[in-house]
Amino acid sequence: MTMKEIEFDPVSYEQWKKEAIKALKGKPFESLFTKTTEGITLEPLYTQETLVEKLGEKLEKQISTIRILKATSGISSAQQIFGNNVEHFLSNIHDSLNRGNTILTIDSRVPFEWDDQLLSELANILSTNEFKLIIQHSNDALLGLFEKIDSSQREYVNGYIISNEFIELNNYPRVRTICANTIPYHYEGANAIQELALTLAIAHKYANQNDFHSFANRFFVNFAVDTQFFSEIAKLRAIRILWKAFSSAYGISEAITFPIVAETSLRSYSKLDVYVNLLRAGNEAFSALIGGADAFTVHPHDVLTNPTDQSIRIARNIMLVINEESLVQNVVDPSGGSYFIETLTSEYVEKAWAMFLEIEEVGGLDAYQQSGKLKALLDETKSVRLNAIATRRQSLIGTNIYANPVDSLTAETNPLFTDAKRFASPFEELRITYDAIQPKIAILTYGKLKNFKPRADFVSGYFATAGIVCEHSGEIETIEAAKEWLNNSDYDYVIIATTDDDTKSIVPQLLETRPKDLLLDVAGRFKDYEDEWKANGLNGFIFAGQNIIEKLSSVADRLTGVKS
Repeated sequence: MTMKEIEFDPVSYEQWKKEAIKALKGKPFESLFTKTTEGITLEPLYTQETLVEKLGEKLEKQISTIRILKATSGISSAQQIFGNNVEHFLSNIHDSLNRGNTILTIDSRVPFEWDDQLLSELANILSTNEFKLIIQHSNDALLGLFEKIDSSQREYVNGYIISNEFIELNNYPRVRTICANTIPYHYEGANAIQELALTLAIAHKYANQNDFHSFANRFFVNFAVDTQFFSEIAKLRAIRILWKAFSSAYGISEAITFPIVAETSLRSYSKLDVYVNLLRAGNEAFSALIGGADAFTVHPHDVLTNPTDQSIRIARNIMLVINEESLVQNVVDPSGGSYFIETLTSEYVEKAWAMFLEIEEVGGLDAYQQSGKLKALLDETKSVRLNAIATRRQSLIGTNIYANPVDSLTAETNPLFTDAKRFASPFEELRITYDAIQPKIAILTYGKLKNFKPRADFVSGYFATAGIVCEHSGEIETIEAAKEWLNNSDYDYVIIATTDDDTKSIVPQLLETRPKDLLLDVAGRFKDYEDEWKANGLNGFIFAGQNIIEKLSSVADRLTGVKS
């Protein structure tokens, strides 16, 4: 019998569940379920039966709608152009086009003036190349380039304009100027469902001011794609279904496509261990490709400080390699039919539409914002995310876990992205704080190596997030030796790392003889002894699940007081 001839007996969900419960060895089956920030419960297994049961006849309609409403056949690279001066900027434009970039992303905030000569040169370039312009207001100097394009060419000019204000651009039928830009909300903490609902609210605001077809021909969406891989795929797919429902509410029966423009999210980027940003960017670009984005910008890994020619090239190549080597673009809706993603897409659609209706009941987006409801909602969502990062329930590799303590943190900041509120910022601030204090921190490792190593390693990794390399006492096997080491040491702060039993035995004795100005903590959670030990001079505890930002900030405050 050949491999192709082998068949396995089908297994039902209940059979799988029974085996899963056995493998959990007493843990509840519910421990396999995960609650997301969107309020969605992710199940451990999705099957064809559960998908059909949930969606029924809507499944085929959902898949066909997503495929019909794709605006382009693939995804275009829309890399941002940087330049320290006019010559550098123009050189980078030509280099970008020669090396595979297809959409020129230009932010009007540049370190030079948009004079007539530069605008004329730019007008010539943009007459024949697609673009994405980031404009600050309706009087932005960069908009002057459109006056310099020959009137006979204007109907052929292709591009997108992203602005905080409505941009009226006449005689440019292929330049989209009405943008549902959710990126500002994204950086305020919005989750996928909130971004989708806000997209509809923005669309509704502009659709009511125009004829629908005129509006739709100028409309596009602008998303930031985060590191939650499957969630972001579902988000990009869901917006097309929501758009179909939205346009149907205006009496539109035909399929009107619209472009999805997207970029890597900077809220997951960090100034620490910056090359990890490459992994984040690759993950986000791939999910955008699978999710069906039409244009995508990969921010360089060092974009938070000062992107170099090399980092810009690497960022561009991420998009090119994923696009060309994965061959995903050759598949129509590559995630279509996935039991998990189709279910998630449907749940996003349902919840986003409900939130959109809630916004409209208040009076629309402007009224919703003025009421304070939007801010309260985003603040709550952001708080949940930050707490997950601070307690390390969500990993930020190189920042809150697996941090390099000797990694240098540059003070340089790219002014274009100072408004991007990032998860790594509190950890970067901790590094600055501890670098200013320069404390001497050590771990008192009691007993044999095999007994204290797990906790000692945990404490070392804990303080590495603040840029601290903890010294170790080595194997100390008697209480007398521990007392001697503690009293003869020249440290500002010491953490005791050993087994639970040894901790309970030695801590009371060490507290009796510890140096007065020495800050002393214990690795582990000892709730039954907390009050007693703190009353006798213990500072506190270091343990898994603790809010690392609050703990390290508290320690920094105490150390500042001791050293002063």
